[in-house]
Amino acid sequence: MRMRPTLSWTPTEELSPGTTDLEPVADALSGGGVLVLSGAGISTESGIPDYRGEGGSLSRHTPMTYQDFTADPQARRRYWARSHLGWRTFGSARPNAGHRAVASFERHGMLSGVITQNVDGLHQAAGSEEVVELHGSLDRVVCLSCGTLSPRRELARRLEEANVGFAPVAAAINPDGDADLSDEQVGDFRVVPCTVCGGILKPDVVFFGEAVPAERVEHCRALVRQATTLLVLGSSLTVMSGLRFVRQAAQAGRPVLIINRDHTRGDRHAVTRVALPLGTALTTVADRLGIPVDDGSAGTG
Repeated sequence: MRMRPTLSWTPTEELSPGTTDLEPVADALSGGGVLVLSGAGISTESGIPDYRGEGGSLSRHTPMTYQDFTADPQARRRYWARSHLGWRTFGSARPNAGHRAVASFERHGMLSGVITQNVDGLHQAAGSEEVVELHGSLDRVVCLSCGTLSPRRELARRLEEANVGFAPVAAAINPDGDADLSDEQVGDFRVVPCTVCGGILKPDVVFFGEAVPAERVEHCRALVRQATTLLVLGSSLTVMSGLRFVRQAAQAGRPVLIINRDHTRGDRHAVTRVALPLGTALTTVADRLGIPVDDGSAGTG
């Protein structure tokens, strides 16, 4: 029986309301060794919607699952049509103040690393270097038959050539880079195979219903063990891929701090949850610590 992934979460206990007190965050950063775990909420100010926040994409869009992608050719056609269109605009997103603040904290030696659940590359574009992409990245493509990795821009060129004139208007772009298109808009979109073996191509990201590679999980667990504090930024922690690190930190006695406007599945493990927009919160913390944050005018890395 094929199981659908967990896409939503409803609290079953009374959770403490969020605070606006940023002192615990500033104190943790000033001590160094902080490990950041970021989710889709940190990219909303860059124009990429959250999954579950106010206006989140799950209210209108169910992400592609690994099982559907591999089993159903029509599902792959729909996915690649939507993802190809989304890729045209996804790449125009730029790091926001939250990403730039995280990069600044890293430059000043306050972080031990960044684990991101996002696939948009915006942490790296802002200048962060020690980033683990838990769910992969949309800028790479992998063949499911031979394992060959190739640049997304190469696939985008091939898809453009195979689908001349394909230019529907999407209702929205989602956190996974998938655009909202109707079946009529997808039409007879042509999918191209691997150039090495003719196999099925998939973006090098972890779909819902697919397991994060074990070695990547263990690397993240090691980062949690080495950290002084786990700082969660913009994640509802609904799915286990991120929540497990919060549980690990709490069980090991590492303080967990969360900045997220809505309740999260990890709130009961946290010392505090700050209910403020991330850009505002992180730049405020940086200002208190005397850490300059780029204004973004110099472009991206």
